[in-house]
Amino acid sequence: MLLTWIAEVAAEPLVLQPTDRRVEWETNTWSLGAADEDRSSLSVAEVVAAFERTAAAIRERIHDLGFSGVATFYVWHDEQAGQLCCSTGSVPPDALPFSGTYAASDDLGPIVEGFLADSEPGFIAWPDLDDVQSLSEKTESEPEIVSFGVWVSSVGASR
Repeated sequence: MLLTWIAEVAAEPLVLQPTDRRVEWETNTWSLGAADEDRSSLSVAEVVAAFERTAAAIRERIHDLGFSGVATFYVWHDEQAGQLCCSTGSVPPDALPFSGTYAASDDLGPIVEGFLADSEPGFIAWPDLDDVQSLSEKTESEPEIVSFGVWVSSVGASR
């Protein structure tokens, strides 16, 4: 099912509205889960290829719309939700609408690998959570900035 859902993203509604990023985010953002059998039977290469086909189809749609600006299709692993997420926005890769720190990459493999290897999607073990004491200790020194990986693909006319 995961490969089918990835392919369907290319045909879903698409809004490119540089003056209203919220509408873009709400319309163009998709969360994709996978059943245990998909996680164990799919290869990283199959999932990467599906997203690459989707990016190519979105690029063609944007061309057909006559949109002349910058647009980026991007994919990330939302570990808290246990999902792969993807979106399209009229922004360059260094201006994606995340509040946290991210690392844009042209290598989707590690992101998909982390998603497929997640044996308990959406579950975060207690030892991986910060307690109040360790948070207060961190505020006394430099906070640790942890970024997450985001695969980016230019799909707009301007690159």
